Amino acid sequence: MKKVAVITTGGTIASKHNKDGRLSSGEMTGEELNAVLHLPDNIDIHIYSFLQKPSMHITFSDLDAIRDKILSLFLDKALDGVVVTHGTDSLEESAFYFDLTIDDPRPIVVTGSQRSPEQLGSDAYINLRHAIYSACDEHLYNVGTVVVFNERVFSAKYVKKEHASNIQGFNSFGFGYLGIIDNDKLKLYQKPIKSEKHLPVKKRIPTVEIIKCYLGADDKFIRACLGEGVDGIILEGVGRGQVSPLMIDAIEEAVKKGVHVVITTATEEGEVYPSYDYRGSTYDLLRAGIILGKDYDSKKARIKLMALLRSEEEIGEEL
Repeated sequence: MKKVAVITTGGTIASKHNKDGRLSSGEMTGEELNAVLHLPDNIDIHIYSFLQKPSMHITFSDLDAIRDKILSLFLDKALDGVVVTHGTDSLEESAFYFDLTIDDPRPIVVTGSQRSPEQLGSDAYINLRHAIYSACDEHLYNVGTVVVFNERVFSAKYVKKEHASNIQGFNSFGFGYLGIIDNDKLKLYQKPIKSEKHLPVKKRIPTVEIIKCYLGADDKFIRACLGEGVDGIILEGVGRGQVSPLMIDAIEEAVKKGVHVVITTATEEGEVYPSYDYRGSTYDLLRAGIILGKDYDSKKARIKLMALLRSEEEIGEEL
C-alpha cells in the first residue's frame, strides 16, 4: 500500500458558506475535509491540519513552517509523497518556494479548488483525489514540486493562475502541462530537463517588492521602496525588459545603495535580453547593475530573489 501525507493550509478547498451565503475561506480542518471528500481508501493517507487561512493571509513564516513539516515527514522513508492543499490566489508562489528550498526526490504536490466543497460542481474533491494519486506515483520522482489542478500536472516554476473563477484555474503558458490524471492514473508526457538549484534557508526574511512598468511610469514607487529600506525590487518591465526612462535615476540610486534590482517581463512567453540600446532599455539597466530575471514572471522572480538572499548564495547578473 502507498503512503501519502496531506498537509492542509486552508483556502477555497477548505471553505464553508457563512450566514450571508458568502464563502469563509479556510474554515475547514484537514479532518473535516477528509470526512467530506471521501478520499481514496486504497492509499494510507495521513492528514495534518496545519493552517486554516485564505491564501493571501499566508506569510513567509507560514511557508517556512510548512517546509519544515514537509522535511520532517520525509524523514519517514516509507512515505511516497506529500500533498499540500492551498488557496489558489498565492498557490503558485508557495509551490515555487517549496520547489526551490526542498531537496528530496519524492513528489510534493500542491492543489486547491476554485469552488468550495459545498458548491455545485465543486472541483475540490477531484483535485485532491488526483493530487493524492499523483503524490504516490514513481513517475513524479525527481520532477520537483508540481501543481495538480483540473486533471493536469504543472511544473511549479511556470504554473500561473489564469482564471479568477473557472475550474480551469491554472496554466503554464508556452510550456504546457507535464501530464494528466485520467481515471485516477497519472499519465506523464514530459519532464523538466533541468531542475532549480535547491537553496538552503538561513537568514531573516528579506523584503522584496514588485513594481509594474507602464507608459509614463515614474520613480515614485522605487523611491518609496528606498525609503522603506527594502532588500530587493522586482521590476515588471515590458517586451525584452524595457522600463520608462523616468525610472532610471531611481533605479541607479537603488543599485548604488545595495538594493538588488531584478528586471522581468510582463509578457507571457520569452525572456529579458539586452536587445536595445536606449534610456530605459535592458542594456541600459544592465550597465546600471540590475539583475536579469530571465523568463521568470515577476512573482516567481520575487520568490527566487528572496530565497537567494536568505541562502546567502552569491547572486550574479542573472537569477
